[in-house]
Amino acid sequence: MTRPSDVVRLWVEAFNRADSDSLAKLYAVDAVNHQVMFEPVKGRAAIAAMFAGEFSRAEMTCIVENLFEDGEWAILEWRDPLGLRGCGFFRVIDGLIKFQRGYWDQLTFLRQQGLPVPE
Repeated sequence: MTRPSDVVRLWVEAFNRADSDSLAKLYAVDAVNHQVMFEPVKGRAAIAAMFAGEFSRAEMTCIVENLFEDGEWAILEWRDPLGLRGCGFFRVIDGLIKFQRGYWDQLTFLRQQGLPVPE
């Protein structure tokens, strides 16, 4: 049986390669990814498209600060090389991410990446 923290380690590796296809394969077909400042993204295909879009507009790196596990859940505390910090909660069932919720500061991210800041 694959542990939730093992799945999240694979997720971090794929994320750091900007590999949206490998990331998508870690999600259940009907998974939900909810980055709290956006509407939830539903379904593996939509999640793959979300990652592909994000990787096309910004260079992102996830450095693991802490990785905890509790039952079906893995909790990732991360930072990036520019100082942005956040955390993610991953519910993993049968070796696939069924639900993910992420918390991070969008305004700081946009400014660090030199992207337009909404008014």
